Amino acid sequence: MVLIMKFATTVISSIEFHGKMSLVIFMSTCLLKCPFCHNGDLNEEDKELSEIFKIIDNSLDYIDAVVISGGEPLNQIDDLEKILIYCKSFSLNTKLDTSGVYPDKLKRIIKLVDYIAIDVKAPFKKYEKVIGEDIGWDVKESIGIANKSENTYVECRTTYVPSLISHEDIEEIAKTIKADEYTIQQFRNQNVLDKKLENVENPDVYELQSIAIKVKKYFKVVKIKSAEFGLETVD
Repeated sequence: MVLIMKFATTVISSIEFHGKMSLVIFMSTCLLKCPFCHNGDLNEEDKELSEIFKIIDNSLDYIDAVVISGGEPLNQIDDLEKILIYCKSFSLNTKLDTSGVYPDKLKRIIKLVDYIAIDVKAPFKKYEKVIGEDIGWDVKESIGIANKSENTYVECRTTYVPSLISHEDIEEIAKTIKADEYTIQQFRNQNVLDKKLENVENPDVYELQSIAIKVKKYFKVVKIKSAEFGLETVD
């Protein structure tokens, strides 16, 4: 039986997994249509799982980790699990980027994940208003599952979109989640699903820093991610 997955692309990155050179595998398909999504136009092709394993094999000499991103990787849970097991057979560190929308699927593979980054798009009760899907409580459950995994580093991250969420919303998020690290990401008004957001001004780094300072008391590590300066830790 030939195993086929929906695949977009791969890249090599030095920033997606702290302190490690990683192969980033973008699995396509996502059921969410977040208005500020910038990966909505990911190419999609059918690729045999053996081809993904070959890409990992060919990268072994210069990577320490594999990052599975998307799209939403948990959409393809069977393929995701096989990739994670394959990575572990080479003692590679593993990272998963997810929206947190599938807590039951996450529970199945969390022990194979060394590092998880969960997107928290809004305060849980405001998800439907912000992204059109009432999944906030699923995300909350996923964060709880991740935190119960003793060997998994948990990052939560929120994209600050000025027209959709406020400074107060981000502080509410910070108060209601537990994570090893919290990252506030800069909204970019290019290549977004909702074309109306192209008219929303990108927040500047100083505004991100001011928000980060307010929520620093809730986490050991707070970072901001911007186009201008990349990833920065807020002291």
